Amino acid sequence: MLVTLKEILQDAQKGGYAVGAFNVNNMEIVQAIMEAAEEQRSPVILQASQGGLKYAGVDYIAAMARLAGEKASVPVAVHLDHGTDFEQIMLCIRNGFTSVMIDGSQYPLDENIEITKKVVEVSHAVGMSVEGELGKIGGVEDDVAVDAKDATMTDPKEAALFAKETGVDAFAIAIGTAHGVYKGEPKLDFERLKAIRDAVDTPLVLHGASGVSDDAIKKAVELGICKINIDTQIRQAFTRGVHSVVENQPGEYDPRKILGPAREAMKEIVSAKMQLFGCAGKA
Repeated sequence: MLVTLKEILQDAQKGGYAVGAFNVNNMEIVQAIMEAAEEQRSPVILQASQGGLKYAGVDYIAAMARLAGEKASVPVAVHLDHGTDFEQIMLCIRNGFTSVMIDGSQYPLDENIEITKKVVEVSHAVGMSVEGELGKIGGVEDDVAVDAKDATMTDPKEAALFAKETGVDAFAIAIGTAHGVYKGEPKLDFERLKAIRDAVDTPLVLHGASGVSDDAIKKAVELGICKINIDTQIRQAFTRGVHSVVENQPGEYDPRKILGPAREAMKEIVSAKMQLFGCAGKA
């Protein structure tokens, strides 16, 4: 069933668990995520990044994700990840996304609040949810890149002001994670997370969670993280699945027999994340 991000995260916050937000780029990824969600009886967020929208097109991504949600027996939100401008957000809303993210984290606080507030006003008017971001998460995700020297942690006092002024339904914070592949083990600032949680009632979001240890994820959820984004590990699983066929069956040319194992590999990753986040069995 199609629902908004707000509906999913309100339940997660009350229940003390987090829901996985998995980036989708093609049909096999959508199928892998949804098969895992049905088997795990988990709510799920299908989200599209800037790269995903460019690769498949807004209309294709929306059609696949909405169809998956309409057919599902578990709650499904269709979400724009790292929306960059007002026009793109309106396009996603018109194509049936149930929630959007506006990423104004590169701007000064006052400007970020102004941009985000505008998106919230328009989106809420048509029943859509909005995720905002404060603090710069390092690394690269498709067209969104932040150098390590420019990455900044979210300030708890600024977080309280941002949440109050914008009225966002989900709040992405920077506490030490990064997009892409980690060169070492990331160290999350749990004291900062606790301070933000004490200052803000809005469901909190952790970006760049691929590669973060299971213990760190569990602690982040305990301290109030309600939405966790996973992309890199899905891509890695996809690649492993394709390589297994190419290496073991070098003469194979049927894309269904090549992409099938990739889909199974991704499904395995998604299922494990749902169990780790605590959302398995919550649908």
